[in-house]
Amino acid sequence: TAAGPRSYTTLRDEAVKLFNSLQQLESEQDPVPLMQGVLQTCLDLPPLVDEIYCQLVKQTTEPPAPGGQGDLHYWQLLTCMSCTFLPSPPVLRFLRFHLDRTENRFPASEMAKYACFIREALGKTKGRECVPSLEEILVLMQRQEMICTVHCPGAPACSVAISSHTTAEEVARELVSRLGLSQSPNLFALYEQSRRREQPVGSATLLADVLTRFE
Repeated sequence: TAAGPRSYTTLRDEAVKLFNSLQQLESEQDPVPLMQGVLQTCLDLPPLVDEIYCQLVKQTTEPPAPGGQGDLHYWQLLTCMSCTFLPSPPVLRFLRFHLDRTENRFPASEMAKYACFIREALGKTKGRECVPSLEEILVLMQRQEMICTVHCPGAPACSVAISSHTTAEEVARELVSRLGLSQSPNLFALYEQSRRREQPVGSATLLADVLTRFE
């Protein structure tokens, strides 16, 4: 999982371990921790990102049971990858071809819906400081948004729907509009508060990364 520092061996050995994790993913009853582990390894070892993308394309091409649980687990991890990492340009072209092919072969299927979601995500992903939290992985598996609760001074807490790509500036702007403060001359920002400290959240910071740090 993403908790605590991890130690790694050689890239080759780690690639083999990731391949074994992907094989295990197909039959895993609770795939979320395994998915987060794969994502964490890719975050720590960027050269493996392209390898995992290629492996996932391979696993979702001509699967034994298209749309079955094992097949969808691979699509769900591919969804999480697309919201966390951008592959290199050659792999990105290969991936986009795979998405188009899947939508054409299985229109209106769950695989096609994941392919559409992944294509849109790839157009927004710029890289993450943290891997998705367990909660974020769960909502990505359903192609949904997370609900983030923001506590506002002098006003009730506000619930805001966010994606893996939503920045602090976008949320602050929405809250300013909701609270009728658009004409205020003041500046507004989000703050991240823990037991030890309170600090402003940078305007370009992804709220999903903040939520992962809380986890």
